[in-house]
Amino acid sequence: MKLVPRNYYLDDLFDNFFASEDNSLKCDIYEKDGKFHIEMDIPGYNKDEIKIESNKGNIIITAEKEREEKDEGKKYLRKERVYGKYQRSFYLGDVNEDEIDATFQNGILTVVVPKQGEKETKKYIEVK
Repeated sequence: MKLVPRNYYLDDLFDNFFASEDNSLKCDIYEKDGKFHIEMDIPGYNKDEIKIESNKGNIIITAEKEREEKDEGKKYLRKERVYGKYQRSFYLGDVNEDEIDATFQNGILTVVVPKQGEKETKKYIEVK
């Protein structure tokens, strides 16, 4: 008996079509003790493959991994892991950019973003 690769029968043709989202980074964002907390799943990446930017209240998280070219003598029956660049951005408003803290452990990125103190924006206009 000879093994036939799964994709021979096109049974994986619609795998990506019915996916809920296109392999985007899944996350939870919550507020606690005057800080925003972002917890993001980034399995299979190292911390040096993750970049976090902050610009006027926009937090941009990028994870980028290049395909390893070590396919020596391998004959794949199925190849599902996708490499490339994934990016998510969030607008959090007035934040203290100097005190943003990030940790990466067991495939989970945790970013803590302190909120900026409330600024008085109310202006009174004198009636003449």
